[in-house]
Amino acid sequence: MSQDLIQELSRLTSEARNPDTQDIDLLPTEAILEKINTADREVPVAVHRVLPQVAEAVEKIVDAFKNGGRLIYMGAGTSGRLGILDAVECPPTYGVTEDMVVALIAGGEDAVYRAQEGAEDNPDLGRADLEKINLTERDVVVGIAASGRTPYVIGGLQYARALGCTTVALSCNRAAAIADEADIAILPEVGPEILTGSTRMKAGTAQKLVLNMLTTASMIRLGKSFYNLMVDVKATNAKLIGRTRRIVMEATGVSFEEADRVLGQCDHNAKLAIMVILSGLDRAGAEQALEESNGFLRLALQQVKPERQAEEVLA
Repeated sequence: MSQDLIQELSRLTSEARNPDTQDIDLLPTEAILEKINTADREVPVAVHRVLPQVAEAVEKIVDAFKNGGRLIYMGAGTSGRLGILDAVECPPTYGVTEDMVVALIAGGEDAVYRAQEGAEDNPDLGRADLEKINLTERDVVVGIAASGRTPYVIGGLQYARALGCTTVALSCNRAAAIADEADIAILPEVGPEILTGSTRMKAGTAQKLVLNMLTTASMIRLGKSFYNLMVDVKATNAKLIGRTRRIVMEATGVSFEEADRVLGQCDHNAKLAIMVILSGLDRAGAEQALEESNGFLRLALQQVKPERQAEEVLA
């Protein structure tokens, strides 16, 4: 490690020593857990401070989705894995295609399971990975790096910005180098870790919270919920089939048997089944109403039934 890199790391709060845990190696188990839990409480406070920047990013992501663009995460190590975790949950949860939210990790698929030493140190790999997925100016690229200095992420953000993409930096250091390469910088500074430099802890938790917000808020803005129900969930296993029935029952007040019957007619599409039940339309009419409202169930119901049957059920 060069002297310059050591000096660079010394300026990052995520690499600083935590004064509250200097004796952690001497503590019994429960006292260690108390220290961890106390430190973790700082994370949502730090995230709350950057909500305006998160909101700005969500607006750009929603615009990108509406114009055929994608949300692309890229990171190394824990940061890359967190991006993958968020991306892979979007198709089953929101019924979107697998290429709508994409995650890249330095070192490729093998890096998901084991560290790929050196992959994160090459900025050209960041550019190359974006080229492989045919990055376009319609996409939003979110670079994730707890330290904020990962060369792989910097290279990717520089390429994306040159191409005209909206770029977002997510780091847990205000002095993050990736912030200089992004249009929007989301920097929830959570302070020193309980074990110095172990950024899979507080920093990783903060990143996970922000990533949850980016996709969840964007999908809600696209009409993927009805009230707080996940009406575009894909019924791909027994648990999700059961959840789909429950969603239809909650939204409409019908019996288990009726929810099951209408879902069968609608290929287990919860949103469509709810539209059929609450509107009184047949499947074709319900599909047309949803299409005309761009998939927003509330809007489709308002247009078809202004008296708002759903309000009566969920009041």
